Amino acid sequence: MDRHPSHCAVTPYSRRAGSSRVRVFEWLDRVDADFTVSAYASLADAAPSRLARHPLAVARAELRLHRLATARPRCLLLHREASPLSRGWWERRLLSSAEFAVYDFDDALQWDQDGGRARRLAPKAAKARAAVHHADRVIAGNDILGDWAAHHHRDVVVIPSCVEPEDYAPKTSYALHDPPRLGWIGSRDNEAYLLLMAGALEEIHRRSGARLTLVGTTRRSLGRLEAFVDRVAWSPHTERTVLSGIDIGLMPLPATRYSLGKCGYKLLQYGAAGVPSVASPLGVNADILRRFRMPAARDDGEWTEAILGLLDGSDAVRERLGHGARAVVRRRYSYDAWLSRWTAALELPAAAS
Repeated sequence: MDRHPSHCAVTPYSRRAGSSRVRVFEWLDRVDADFTVSAYASLADAAPSRLARHPLAVARAELRLHRLATARPRCLLLHREASPLSRGWWERRLLSSAEFAVYDFDDALQWDQDGGRARRLAPKAAKARAAVHHADRVIAGNDILGDWAAHHHRDVVVIPSCVEPEDYAPKTSYALHDPPRLGWIGSRDNEAYLLLMAGALEEIHRRSGARLTLVGTTRRSLGRLEAFVDRVAWSPHTERTVLSGIDIGLMPLPATRYSLGKCGYKLLQYGAAGVPSVASPLGVNADILRRFRMPAARDDGEWTEAILGLLDGSDAVRERLGHGARAVVRRRYSYDAWLSRWTAALELPAAAS
């Protein structure tokens, strides 16, 4: 680590993890500044079981954080947390060491009370509060997160989690598959949210034969639903190509305070692919659904009605919704739409056009 490096970014995950890729790596790919990136242990996630299998990588990651704090960078971007082992000390030390420090978060970490013993030993809420307090500027992923941060910091910028529409193959046919294909994309951590609408999925399958395509993990975890689930392992290629092959995208969420901080990224991915979708109207989801002119659902009855309504509608209606969503994504949620604001938040030179 060079003494007094110019620009550094610290993120808990590698580029393979959605949050770090969307909130850090995709932005750094678009700016001229040369950032030194520290991705904790370079793992896809920081689950205790995964960390336990890579003790040397964890030790090296902790040493790297020490060296970075000692180097006192001129500009530091910290995303979510510096270390899964920290109780706030790394976040405080790193942000305080830099001449100009920015903290970025895209989940309601301040309200994260879930998890087992390992999470309780290093709670995310404490780290988020420490990071907001010691940063020079805070970037929040939506207005709900921004409003909370503004109660603790005077300089808060709201920048949504963005997508690159050109990274998604656009849907070209809106004729339903036989049987229809419902779709969901995500990680093993939130796959269980689909069980919140299990009754609706079973009813829709009974009435239409619809199957559910899951882009994420290949491990079976959804009980009876697995009888009509088709799993596709996540990769950059499948993310780009599989979504346009589904008929309806789904984004159920539990009605919790933590869900209010979600940034609606699944909806934006479906929209980028031009896919009609249905989602729980929690937090920013409600605003995205309104802009997409797509239905919201709160319980099994509403999920069933909304999905069957889209399936029973004409190809032209689904096409109009899909094309409209893709246009909204390009205009309001793309990296191009927010690049100047992001570079200004990091006080970087304006990106070349």
